[in-house]
Amino acid sequence: MERKIILDSSPLIGLALVGGLEWLPKLFGNVYLPQSVKQEVLPSKNAPCEIAIEQALAQSWIQVWAFPIEAKLEVDLDAGETDCINIALAAPDQVLLIMDERAGRAVAKENGLRVIGTAAIIGFAKQQGLIQSARSAFEVLHNSDFRISAAVINHVLKSVNEI
Repeated sequence: MERKIILDSSPLIGLALVGGLEWLPKLFGNVYLPQSVKQEVLPSKNAPCEIAIEQALAQSWIQVWAFPIEAKLEVDLDAGETDCINIALAAPDQVLLIMDERAGRAVAKENGLRVIGTAAIIGFAKQQGLIQSARSAFEVLHNSDFRISAAVINHVLKSVNEI
């Protein structure tokens, strides 16, 4: 069975900022987000990342999860993170979560789910030849106030031979 990739709001925004939404189907095939994540990131203010997200949805690089989400776990996270985790809990061996927030990642890992973040996607894009420089993508994020720890960035840069 095909692995399902579930995307939370922070990586969605981060990848939109670096022009990385088009990498997702090349790296993973089908990528989904819950309706709650779409509502979090598309408040209709026409910010540059909103336009990129709308285009990714229109071109089906990313699709809204079309199935009911069973509340398997009640946690004190935002609705998008909770929905992402609940989707994953329905088939934990078949789902990869893309999530950045520390609390959400901790809950996901406590429940045996596989989780990666924006930094890992940038590293994969570099490894697959989709981008010339992971460092450049991290600089764009840094200049936009998107936060990824220096240790995580250094780990990715080392793994793609940019240190």
